[in-house]
Amino acid sequence: MRDLRRAAGPSPDRFLAPMIVDRLISEILFGFTGLIGIINPIGIAFLFLERTEALTEHERNLLAKKVAFNAFIVLLVAFFAGTPVLHFFGISMEALRIGGGFAVAVAGWQMLNEPDGPGGGDTPVKPIDANAIMTRAFFPLTVPLTVGPGSIATAIALNANRTHKLSEFMLSSIVSIAVSALVAVVIWLTYSRAALLSRYLGIEGTKVAKRVSAFLLLCIGVQIMLTGFSEFLRPLADQIK
Repeated sequence: MRDLRRAAGPSPDRFLAPMIVDRLISEILFGFTGLIGIINPIGIAFLFLERTEALTEHERNLLAKKVAFNAFIVLLVAFFAGTPVLHFFGISMEALRIGGGFAVAVAGWQMLNEPDGPGGGDTPVKPIDANAIMTRAFFPLTVPLTVGPGSIATAIALNANRTHKLSEFMLSSIVSIAVSALVAVVIWLTYSRAALLSRYLGIEGTKVAKRVSAFLLLCIGVQIMLTGFSEFLRPLADQIK
């Protein structure tokens, strides 16, 4: 019996698990990079600091945790409910990838060319009263300051290939939860340490971080568009053959 097993060669299960792990890591990193690029928590942390300048350090840490949790929930809703909503309105996955990728690429291009500033823009920032700050953790601090339309569209586009096959559904669900959790952790870390970032990173360091994240965002948007075009043109290529 042992000879027969040796003759049959190694079991496919030995190679299946590493392939699944590699795919998980690859998709988690891709989704995490895309969302972090468009959310830009380091740049937005300075806006968060200005909005919460009336708070103590302990209060700011509690608020940062609440905003991060809210962002986690919003991203999960976009990941899991975004595609069914698109189906309801008759929007194809190819159109979503092309349109969403274009929007992400444009956002990255705008970030590359926007004027340097603490928050990446010229929008005036008004501090929020300390007595009302916790009631405004969701709006405007979570939506749209942290998780805006661009990041929601990115989450939907990244998860547009979710299928009804159980194995694929489980895999994409794990990726969605992991990406949302990682993004929430980064938001919490950067927001809760916004004062330290302002002190040690400085203006020049913030500029460099924003430019690098903008370039990565541009590349990710182009990649999403290429995937959409590839899926759209594949049936046409098959017909020509």
